[in-house]
Amino acid sequence: MLSGKGVLTAATTQLFKDLPVSWASRIDAPSRRTSPEELLAASHASSYSMALSHGLAQGGNPAQRLDVTATVTFDRVGDGWGVTKSALTVKGRVAGIDAEKFRAAAEAAKDGCPISRALKGNVELSVQATLE
Repeated sequence: MLSGKGVLTAATTQLFKDLPVSWASRIDAPSRRTSPEELLAASHASSYSMALSHGLAQGGNPAQRLDVTATVTFDRVGDGWGVTKSALTVKGRVAGIDAEKFRAAAEAAKDGCPISRALKGNVELSVQATLE
């Protein structure tokens, strides 16, 4: 069984210092430690949220609220381990838009956000969009 633990720090912003990270948090019990995959999910969700918010505003329908989560799947790939999926879920409150237009904007943001573009071709990407 692989093991290991360490800490990481946001060197540029110093918003977090000595954040515990471990192998066990990837595949077993987090025990108050994060994992690279959890950080990737947070990065993907925030990047996607910004892209969707921008796209909606550019289309004349600024979002009143967007609630975005990303669930990253870390699984065995051949003889090793890898990120295989990032599933985005977004619930939005947007005036003057119907559910179909919201879903289209959500798909466009999935394809256009910087983190999605970095993952594309290596990780299965999906989005489930619900208009409140």
